[in-house]
Amino acid sequence: MDCSESKESLRQLYNMFKKSVFAVGFGITSDYQLAEDCVSETFVRLTQVKHFDEKKGDGTGYIITVARNVALELRRQHRHDDEISLIESYGAADHTVENSIYINELLMHLSDTQRQIVTMRCCCDLTFRQIARIMKSPETTVRSKYIKAMAILKEKAGVNSEG
Repeated sequence: MDCSESKESLRQLYNMFKKSVFAVGFGITSDYQLAEDCVSETFVRLTQVKHFDEKKGDGTGYIITVARNVALELRRQHRHDDEISLIESYGAADHTVENSIYINELLMHLSDTQRQIVTMRCCCDLTFRQIARIMKSPETTVRSKYIKAMAILKEKAGVNSEG
């Protein structure tokens, strides 16, 4: 797809990836509005791509990488807004307020890296290999951080990991 010349191509990509891009943006910024900005800016940047080599895959990893970089930039630009409540931000997302609060409270127990990995794995359905490429980390490191993060989430949620 050539987004720089075709509005329809961009529309298709937007419809396919808007939820994943939002999830990555929110996972990094913990702010609903910044995550929305991340979605917009990600797709603006995709319009500037002149050529994508199809040999590199379906583009999912590339789009998530762009989204991650945009979210990290937005977070750096808006660090002074950290007073914004994470619970209020997440409550406006696509879930019920109660679930949003609960999920947000659980995610607060994870490091920034763990939260990114869990978001990319669970919300974007990326493989550990794709996440490793995006994060520029060894696949085994990503996998072990994911396993550790899930153990923390299960413990905090009171889920018995046996059976």
